[in-house]
Amino acid sequence: MSVAGTFLKFIQGGSFLERVLGDKKAIALMVLPALIIFVGVIFVPIVWTFIYSLFSGMPGFKFEYVGFSNYINMWSNKQTVAAIKMNWKYILFVTPGQVGFGLLVSLMMYFSIKKFKTLSRTIVFIPTILPTVAVAQMFAKMYEMVPNYGLINALLDLAGLDRYIQPFLGQPNTSFGALVVMDIWTAIGFYTVIIYGALVDIPHELLEAARIDGASGVKLFTKIVFPMIRTIMITCLVFSFTGTIKLYESATALTKGGPGFATTSMTMNMYQNAFLFDQYGYASAVAILILAQCLLVTFIINKLSREKY
Repeated sequence: MSVAGTFLKFIQGGSFLERVLGDKKAIALMVLPALIIFVGVIFVPIVWTFIYSLFSGMPGFKFEYVGFSNYINMWSNKQTVAAIKMNWKYILFVTPGQVGFGLLVSLMMYFSIKKFKTLSRTIVFIPTILPTVAVAQMFAKMYEMVPNYGLINALLDLAGLDRYIQPFLGQPNTSFGALVVMDIWTAIGFYTVIIYGALVDIPHELLEAARIDGASGVKLFTKIVFPMIRTIMITCLVFSFTGTIKLYESATALTKGGPGFATTSMTMNMYQNAFLFDQYGYASAVAILILAQCLLVTFIINKLSREKY
């Protein structure tokens, strides 16, 4: 037998894996490359950002140590406070909307549209893979008022509802709503596919047994379906929250943070302070605040889910 054949037989025999998995040094050696990448790409930038947040100005130009002044001053900065409020208002609308509609569509696909489930999944997922700028341009045309009515204002005009025709992207309240609608629509397909995958894994026999026992509709969902997909729902909530709190691309492409600062998010505020006002230290403090909120809310979601179940 050749050397290669002997080595292959040695591995297939199981003794090789047993030796490797039983050797702490071997395990450490396999984990080390991933650990180095994690520390270099994730941990070091976080620490570096925190260090920057203790200074004012920009590196090489009036870069002075100010301690925690940036963290204190941000609460008296009207633009930053407005960005924080806008971000949380956006989260309260978009996160339930994305996950909720994703759940609703996935339930429809699983229980009602079985015949065309492949086609429906494909159609629903298309918005997710479209470039953000392309989606924003499409919605901007839909909300347009001048020089010609966009789709929404044209429909309102056709229906004789002229009093509702307005510049949706030119007013604080309507521009926020326009952004919310666009971002919910874009992400529904992503959460639909994830939740649908969890629904498919539910044993069919379990659902049939529940139906025989009289469970149907809301009772079937609350007692059988939801407990089986609870872990995936929590994951979707975490995904949606961490995405919405980092709002940047869609708001920049659709409203540019306006009108005024009506749709300026924390991430946009961070960018403006760093690259427009040359306040790298202050921008770093905003970045650390965003990170802290992500970690805190993710911890709370996981904690509450464990306590409840």
